[in-house]
Amino acid sequence: MMRARASGERAWRGEGGAGAALALAIATAALLLALLVVGAGTASIAQARAAAATDAAALAAADALAGFADGAPCALAQAVASASGARLEGCALRGLEASVTTAVPVGPWNASGTAIAGPPTGSVP
Repeated sequence: MMRARASGERAWRGEGGAGAALALAIATAALLLALLVVGAGTASIAQARAAAATDAAALAAADALAGFADGAPCALAQAVASASGARLEGCALRGLEASVTTAVPVGPWNASGTAIAGPPTGSVP
């Protein structure tokens, strides 16, 4: 014999814990999204650090080439890059221009930058 349901009584059976599973899935998705945002922010900061270190190292090398700073241009670029927390990857000199590449480690990867510094084009040396 079937019994009559009272008003407001639910007929769902076997759905115990479904809310907990849904809450766990939402919390996991939120955690993964937060990790993605933090990772992207870290990479962005490392790229900005690499760009700043590269610019400073290239300017230091160009100053040494032009005679405004003492020392070998690439050695000076190495010192400036190291002081900025970057690693000098490459240094090429052509005339009064210095091309410098640096890298900043970001976990297992590197954020890198390349810059060229020298006198303005069209100027008389």
